[in-house]
Amino acid sequence: MLPIRDDQPRYSTPWVNYFLIGLNLAIFFFEWALDARSLELLVHQFGVVPSHLALFLSGSPQYSLLAIVLPFFTSLFLHGSWMHVIGNMWFLYIFGDNVEDYLGHFKYLVFYLLTGVLAMCTHMVMNLHSTAPALGASGAIAGVLGAYFVLYPRARVLTWFFVFVVWVPAWIILGYWFVLNFLSGTATALAVQRQNMGGVAFWAHVGGFISGALLVKVFGERRMRYPYAVE
Repeated sequence: MLPIRDDQPRYSTPWVNYFLIGLNLAIFFFEWALDARSLELLVHQFGVVPSHLALFLSGSPQYSLLAIVLPFFTSLFLHGSWMHVIGNMWFLYIFGDNVEDYLGHFKYLVFYLLTGVLAMCTHMVMNLHSTAPALGASGAIAGVLGAYFVLYPRARVLTWFFVFVVWVPAWIILGYWFVLNFLSGTATALAVQRQNMGGVAFWAHVGGFISGALLVKVFGERRMRYPYAVE
């Protein structure tokens, strides 16, 4: 199921959402311009590699605290392919504006980063000895989806489903997305030689979604709402 747009009105311009989309695309263009060796070095330095934390905790002098913490933020703006970045930005474009409208600009930015970090923490806990770098905005966007699921479950999402285009309640499409990622994460956890496998970080999606669903009400609605809808 591919979402096309939603019918939930917003009452402000989502400047932070636009900024995040633009920044992610700009950084991917930078990645795309690099040679293969430079790109590999970039990904390993600024992506989250779970085994680095294991080495740090064991007392290895190879990695500093900054080298462990910084990738939790920088990895949120790196992507592995055109399909990866386009898919992520498309979901962020559709669902992020309404969450920003509810939280307000600054709180939305903090919320986005925090749920992204918590998503990466979930991935690391579930893959502690993996040497494969984890990167992408998917975890943070999963947090946005979790927030949307809580805030606007009855909003309708125009969805492309095989040869049909239909309006689907948000709780169905986002609930389906969460269950699919949870089951995929469980299957991946049972796979042989999972520690060094790459692929999709399903547990980051699960952790991000749950974090977003739980935290959006903690952050709370912004004080001022505009009396008109912005299409």
